[in-house]
Amino acid sequence: MNALDLSSLGPLLPSPLEPVEDERFTRHGVRLLLKRDDLIHPGLPGNKWRKLAPNLLAAAGRPVLTFGGAYSNHLRATAAAGRLLGFPTTGVVRGEELAGRPLNPSLARCAADGMRLVFVDRATYRAKGDPEVLARVLREAPPGSRVVPEGGSNALAVRGCTELGRELGAGGVDVAAVACGTGGTLAGLAAGLGAGRRAIGVPVLRGGFLGAEIRTLQEAAFGGPRGDWSLDERFHFGGYARTTPALEAFATDFEARHGLAIERIYVAKMLYGLLTLAEEGAFPPGTTLAAVITGRPDAPGHPDPGQPSGASR
Repeated sequence: MNALDLSSLGPLLPSPLEPVEDERFTRHGVRLLLKRDDLIHPGLPGNKWRKLAPNLLAAAGRPVLTFGGAYSNHLRATAAAGRLLGFPTTGVVRGEELAGRPLNPSLARCAADGMRLVFVDRATYRAKGDPEVLARVLREAPPGSRVVPEGGSNALAVRGCTELGRELGAGGVDVAAVACGTGGTLAGLAAGLGAGRRAIGVPVLRGGFLGAEIRTLQEAAFGGPRGDWSLDERFHFGGYARTTPALEAFATDFEARHGLAIERIYVAKMLYGLLTLAEEGAFPPGTTLAAVITGRPDAPGHPDPGQPSGASR
């Protein structure tokens, strides 16, 4: 298969924008829409398609090396793309202690799709941007491998996500919200929304570092800031891959109300945050609010909250 012919994979674009009736929002005058990016492609759903597609086009069929934690959706999507498009993939996984142990279901899926997994200690992983460290891990990959950063977030990915913003703007959305890991999706979404609309990012990691990362990504992609965006850091529920009984109860209730399975690591936190903001009066009556559904809870297994992995969005 020609690796440049991504249309042969049959992505569902633009993704559906579905209204949902939820009295918890409507009583505050807020119309809630769900942007179903989870339906774009079964192997590369959501922001994975939007971020990976431009990177794969740039790779032009060459092998790809990328990075992720032990439960990284990004690693799974890259491995799936390699299988579907016929190019080798290498995944550098944070956590040397995982080497030699049985693979968790997410990494097992990566391996089944042909990805070579390279486990590195956490200090090495943190230094993955260092040229010497990168040269060392590249020796584990096929010659000529193209490097795609953790979460797929780079200037190419950010520009790829601007189309998400344009789709939402065309749908009459006033405010668009997305869960954030590495910030690339929000950086592009905000740029594509257009004047008079704003984007909200809900980080799923603790740390308060994401704003600077998004500004850096927009500088790389566009030469400067773009769009009206903000972050609400209150809804990480303890950090990446961590949940609480309150979050689980909210997600279960949302599923029962709307018949939609909710992914817990990203999507549930974003929806919980939006409901809190609506109850706080953050959205003027008459607001059309879109929640971007970036993934599905169909990963084979869920992260152990005691072993949070790296960001993957």
